[in-house]
Amino acid sequence: MLEQPVHASYRPPTKFVWHGQHAARAFGQPGDEIPRSPEDRHRSVSDTTWASMAVQMLTEVGVATAANDPGLRWIAMRHADDHVHIVATLVREDGRTDWLRNDYPRCVKATYEMARRYNLHRRVPPADRTAHRRPHPAEVSKARRAGRSQTPRDELRRRVRTAVAAAGSQEEFFDRLRKAGILVRLRHSSTDPRQITGYAVALPEARTADGNPVYFSGGRLAPDMTLPKLRLRWCTPTPLPTAPPVSRTERIATMRQAAKVVASAADDIRRDAHAAPRRAQAAAVAAADLVTSLAATVEGDHRGPLHRAAETFDRAARDLYGRVQKHTGRSQQVRAMSRLVALMGRIAGDDDALAVLALVMDLALFADTLEQLRSAQQRLHQAEAARAAGDVLRLVAGGRQPAVTPPLTATSTPAPTVGVGRRTARGR
Repeated sequence: MLEQPVHASYRPPTKFVWHGQHAARAFGQPGDEIPRSPEDRHRSVSDTTWASMAVQMLTEVGVATAANDPGLRWIAMRHADDHVHIVATLVREDGRTDWLRNDYPRCVKATYEMARRYNLHRRVPPADRTAHRRPHPAEVSKARRAGRSQTPRDELRRRVRTAVAAAGSQEEFFDRLRKAGILVRLRHSSTDPRQITGYAVALPEARTADGNPVYFSGGRLAPDMTLPKLRLRWCTPTPLPTAPPVSRTERIATMRQAAKVVASAADDIRRDAHAAPRRAQAAAVAAADLVTSLAATVEGDHRGPLHRAAETFDRAARDLYGRVQKHTGRSQQVRAMSRLVALMGRIAGDDDALAVLALVMDLALFADTLEQLRSAQQRLHQAEAARAAGDVLRLVAGGRQPAVTPPLTATSTPAPTVGVGRRTARGR
C-alpha cells in the first residue's frame, strides 16, 4: 500500500523510502551510561499517545498532511518501549515527488518539541551546528582495519587547526601544512587562474584501493575551515620578531605577555559581550587558536590533555552555522600571541614550566568566561564544551591528569542516536 503511489507515478525516484526514528529516551551516544531521570516516563506512554505524538511530529516535519491534502503515505511502528520507527514513501497521492529537503533540522526540532510537550525526558538543548563533521562509518572501519588510532579526517582536522593557529596568511598556512608532511591541493579560480579559491588536504599514508590520496576540503573538516573564512580570521598579520624567543628569559616573557592578553580579552567579554557580541566572538576564536598553539608547543604530536582541551575549546568558541567574525584589535593581539607561542618550538624541561602553567590557568579562567557567555546566549552545547575545557585546563595547571572522556578515535567514534530523514532504496 505504501508503494502504490510510487508505481502509479511517472518516472518515480529510485530511492523513494524515507525512514526516521522518534525516541523518547534521554539523548546521548551509543554506549553512554545515561541515568534515567524521574521525568523519563516513556514506559508508561500508551499506544494512543505514541500515535498522537507521531502525527504531530510528522505534521511539523511535513510528512503528514491534512486530511484533504493528497500527501505522502506513511506508517509508524512501535516495537519497543521508548521509540517508534516511521517509514514514508516520497511520492504523493497526486503523483508528485516530495523530496523533503532540509528535513533533518525540522526533525530534530520536532523531536525536542514533542519531548518538551509530553514531558518524556530530561530537557536537552537542540543541535546548534557548531560541531565538526563526524567521520563516516566506512572511514572508522577502514582506520580500525589499518590499526590507526584516529581516522584520517580527525588527524587532518587536528593538524590543519594547528597550522591555522600558527599562520598569519594563506601562504604561511600552506607552507606549514607542507612542512608537516600533509599533501595540499589548491583550487584555482576558473576566471583568474592566479587566484586561489579553496584547498584540500590528505595524509600521504591514507589512500584508496587504487593508491590515490584521500583528500578532504577545509569545509569537510570543520564548518569554519574554508579558505574564505580563514582569511577573515587572519586578515593582516601582526608583525612578529624576526628571531623566535628561544632562551629561557624570552620564553617566560612571552608566556607572561600572553597571559596578560588573555586576561584582558576575558575582561572585555565580561564588560562588552552584550553590546558587542561580534568582538566577543572574535576574541573567543583567537583564544581557541592560542590553546591549540600551546598544546602543540607543550605536547608536540602526543595527543595529551592539552590537545583534548584545545579540541573542546574550539567547539565552544565556534560561531553558529560556520560563521566567522572579522578581526578586532583584541583578537589580533591574542592571535599574535598564538603565533609567537608556536614559533617557540617544543618546551622541554622545568625552567619555564611555571610560566606555562600560569598561562594555562588564565586560559581556564577565559573558558569560564566563555561558558557564561554561551549560557547567556542559550547555546548550551557550547557552554558545556567551555566548562569541560576549563576543567581540563584547570587540572593541567594543577599538575594532575584530568579524568576526561577519551577523544574520538577510530574505535570509539560515536554515531548520532536519532536517525531521521534517511532515504533508502527499496528492500534495504
